Amino acid sequence: MVARDARFDGLFFVGVKTTGVYCRPICPARTPGRDRVLFFRTAALAEAAGFRSCFRCRPELAPGAAPVDAVSRVVAAAMRRIDEGALSSDGSLEELARALGVSGRHLRRAMRAELGMSPLALAASRRLALARQLIVDTALPLTEVAFASGFGSVRRFNAAVRSRYGRAPSAMRRAVRDGAPAGEALTLTLAYRAPYDWPAILGHLARRAIPGVEVVADGAYLRTAAVGPHRGWLAVAPDPARPALKVTVAASLAGGLMAVVARLRRLFDLDAQPAAIAAHLARDPRLARQVRARPGLRVAGAFDPFEAAARAVLGQQVSVPAARTLAGRLADRLGDPIATPHPELGRLFPEPGRIAAAGAAELAGIGIPARRAETLRALGRAVARGTLALDGAIEPALLVERLTALPGIGPWTAHYLAMRGLGWPDAFPEDDLVLRKALGGLSGREARAAAERWRPWRAYGAAHLWTDHQSAGASPQSAGGSP
Repeated sequence: MVARDARFDGLFFVGVKTTGVYCRPICPARTPGRDRVLFFRTAALAEAAGFRSCFRCRPELAPGAAPVDAVSRVVAAAMRRIDEGALSSDGSLEELARALGVSGRHLRRAMRAELGMSPLALAASRRLALARQLIVDTALPLTEVAFASGFGSVRRFNAAVRSRYGRAPSAMRRAVRDGAPAGEALTLTLAYRAPYDWPAILGHLARRAIPGVEVVADGAYLRTAAVGPHRGWLAVAPDPARPALKVTVAASLAGGLMAVVARLRRLFDLDAQPAAIAAHLARDPRLARQVRARPGLRVAGAFDPFEAAARAVLGQQVSVPAARTLAGRLADRLGDPIATPHPELGRLFPEPGRIAAAGAAELAGIGIPARRAETLRALGRAVARGTLALDGAIEPALLVERLTALPGIGPWTAHYLAMRGLGWPDAFPEDDLVLRKALGGLSGREARAAAERWRPWRAYGAAHLWTDHQSAGASPQSAGGSP
């Protein structure tokens, strides 16, 4: 805290007893004496103890703590759904618990035991953090801020903001001089821990951008998006002033903003701890050179897990450019059209039910074999019916087992989805051709054994080897050999 070390930003928060305010460890305010502070693992715990967030360092902008491996799978899945708004507006704790296959009592006990707070307290903290950012950084009408941040009514929004921050939303808005003008889009800031290898992740997304759905242009990533009933577009670019990404979101997506933010954090791997990951992986001579060259490398995720799964199926046994073309044809034939201010963006990726309902001949018409078309239909049916949940609620090994039970999906595709679609940091597709070659021509089983020392960051080790392969000038391989 004294050093204001940015590596610890978001990993703990400091409550100052004399002011009743809690801060990030990088806060520029004068450092208080040790006897006047309390330390908290999360912002929500500081708020539960009665502290108000600092108006200088703005704790709601701190990067997350990547809870996937720190807590049990059910708690991690609950946190993921809460981040996407599961307990906002009309969502109930019992509905969330049922979706996770547990009782409400069990979920409350698990979250209190592992996080020190209830699901409702965590949800309230998430809502208020987003609300404050929308109040301070945008000119969105306060009524719309209330619903965009997950409150069921303006009255509850006003009361919660006043209780937490000590002033009404309108007073917070008047204190802002440079908020973004009202219009057809909102601008948000998503922080991360430096370093961040933006060129690497942007290059990955550019090579795989689905025509009509995604595009990379002028150093930014743009795409169409569907969150529940909300449809729109978004753009992401680095913030030149701080370690953060600037996100522009169509106003039509305001009602699904919590889910949009959560999905983007996973897509761009913003909650990673690069210093810890690099220090761990650099111990292996196989990775030392790559880690030194790219200490801020992230594992690119997916905006939508089903989209990632469908893309993985389409990419079986074909090159990356060919897989991109096939995904574009699929979106063009089965995806809903959408109007955007960007000529390159005009389609939404088709939903699982739409693909499940498509005929085999219709799917084969995009240029894939009949067996792969049936695999796509089976995947769409499983997700649409809820027999396959792509939300991180089950153990990765069980997810791999359920995926490989579907016709035409093998271990590589399943592990690839665990890595890209669900953001599992320890996923490792051992049968990947590039990984095996980079590790000295090992077999899949030998590659898995060699990567044991990378745990729990095997996905990052794989990303370093893939990126090194790509930067060496290798031509794009099949999706089954170089994701």
